[in-house]
Amino acid sequence: MTSGQSDGGRHVNPVGLISMQYARPFTENHFHLFDRMRALGFDFVELLVPEPGEMDLAVAARALRDAGLGVVLAARVNLDRNLSSVEEPKRRAGVDYLRYAADCAAALGATIVGGPLTGNPLVFAGRPPAPVAEEERLARKARCVDGLRAAGEHAAGCGIRLAIEPLNRFESDVLCTTQQAMELLEAVEHPAVGLMLDTFHMAMEEASIAEAIRLGGRHLIHFQANENHRGFPGTGSIDWVPVCRALHEVGYEGPVSLEPFRRNDDRFGVPFAQWRPPHEDESARLDAAVHFIKSHLLLTEYRR
Repeated sequence: MTSGQSDGGRHVNPVGLISMQYARPFTENHFHLFDRMRALGFDFVELLVPEPGEMDLAVAARALRDAGLGVVLAARVNLDRNLSSVEEPKRRAGVDYLRYAADCAAALGATIVGGPLTGNPLVFAGRPPAPVAEEERLARKARCVDGLRAAGEHAAGCGIRLAIEPLNRFESDVLCTTQQAMELLEAVEHPAVGLMLDTFHMAMEEASIAEAIRLGGRHLIHFQANENHRGFPGTGSIDWVPVCRALHEVGYEGPVSLEPFRRNDDRFGVPFAQWRPPHEDESARLDAAVHFIKSHLLLTEYRR
């Protein structure tokens, strides 16, 4: 992972771009894009954890080094690798997957694996939310705690930290808010397990994004700066000044990644939740986006 840089003695967070901006799956055929990302001003790429056989990790690590680009990994959970599951084989598969993700991160030179690690995806798994009895709610929490501790032990041995991400109510029925994440992290109590926040989800679920950052600040190890509509930063309703100021207040010096992958297509009936590849060169907007976020991070640095 590319570390933060200094500007006149001030720390500047590394800013990165999700690989899905260009392609999914992201394979060796796309490694030439690392140079483009670096030229646009990005410090790292956020790669989806590759499925077995999807990517040669040694080749990818070399391509990242050659481009001078850091890397963070984003986990892809599903109902069959699911820490929250009532079915023991699926819980075990969830822990095994996070161990595998940590191994991939170490091979690529990353130090963070983030995402909805607790499992139980909703809309993208075609599963509607349902009422949960109190006994099952507590059992889900216990299962997540056990799974994250087990995966955290393995990650720690690899020099990797896992970052749990709250998702909005349409994508998770386990972890949706920073307060819920804090409850879980305090129960897990493992140094290799921390917090990841995404302003896209926070815009829906938090009363105040800035206050939520302050609440979770001591656990925060990864941050995604995304607009409320998944567009390019600065084109939506997120108020970036208090967001970036709160990051400074909690002393956050970690990576900040962008996921502006909702395309400009407002035709009736086009499903916004469906990922689509780019249909035009977005370099100018990506250049503006990375410098927009970097300028806000720099200019809103907190001063006591």
